[in-house]
Amino acid sequence: MRSLIKKLLPNSLVLFIYNFKTNFDFKLINFFSKSGFLASLYYLVFSREFDREHRAVLIGRATYKNSLKQQQGSVALLRRNTHRLEKGLIMKPRKPTFAEAYIEETVNCFVDCTNSKCAGEDELKWASDVLTLYFSSVKETKKISSARKAFSVIKPSMEDKGEKFIPYKQNERPVLSTSYNDLLDLFKRRRSVRWFDKQPVSEELVNKAVNAATLAPSACNRQPYSFLVIRDSDKATSVAEYAMGTAGFAKNIPCLIAVVGDLSAYPAERDRHVIYIDASLASMQLMLAFETLGLSTCPINWPDVEEREKLISKELNLAYQERVVMLMAVGYPELEGGVAFSQKKTNDLLIKDL
Repeated sequence: MRSLIKKLLPNSLVLFIYNFKTNFDFKLINFFSKSGFLASLYYLVFSREFDREHRAVLIGRATYKNSLKQQQGSVALLRRNTHRLEKGLIMKPRKPTFAEAYIEETVNCFVDCTNSKCAGEDELKWASDVLTLYFSSVKETKKISSARKAFSVIKPSMEDKGEKFIPYKQNERPVLSTSYNDLLDLFKRRRSVRWFDKQPVSEELVNKAVNAATLAPSACNRQPYSFLVIRDSDKATSVAEYAMGTAGFAKNIPCLIAVVGDLSAYPAERDRHVIYIDASLASMQLMLAFETLGLSTCPINWPDVEEREKLISKELNLAYQERVVMLMAVGYPELEGGVAFSQKKTNDLLIKDL
């Protein structure tokens, strides 16, 4: 509709309307930014920019609640509570009794996931090993005793073999063979590459890079994101063109990854931004991992524009509570292709001592 109006009206009139709207909006926000109530009123009456986020957060919360009744796939509640138990187990000094507020919930979720086989084997083994350690470490109470009994019924059916997925000592971490200078070289090597050759990106290399990316930290180990991989170059181009800033090089992308956050991992609005934090941490590791495998990447900014959100959600078959965090072009770099220098800020502009 907007593009049609622009075509029908003279450029001078379009520019006048744009400037008037911009100036009027600026006067409005000066007034409505004076309080939280007025700000909410502004976005109720004068702007619909946050409509999608509001609804997505609510649908995410509802989906989270419904998932507690019917567990499916990787279960956010089980991952979160198992991680909470781990933090209690490594606490110094460790409390003789902890997690009474959520231990029954955790065991019930574990039992449901085990019976329905909805969670992955590694996820269930992690929860089982941590729960076993927890019950052998805490002082008995009524709630803990009740949870232990429920756990003991299901525990014997779990095979106890191989490595234990439990907290470990600092000195048991893998030996570091990478120096600061090695890491700095990798950071310097990782640039936003926009020109790729036509060689396809294999599934094997994508899987390797994603394995590395999943080691990134995330709040309560929920990992509320997924990587949607498009290896068809025509479709990769089509999806990349939904974003702003890909003009001129979108047709050159052999593989595109959509990094998607899932708001159904959270029961409350307060965590609505965590999908962007956690997905971005994983995306940075993903880009660095690709670089070590001979592939280059270009993170593509995804703007929060309703028309484009609708297009990409339909194209990628996303649920309403799933939000695209960014797009990422992946491919073998064209050796003669140009790379922007992109001078970074210096430490004196970035570091502020308190």
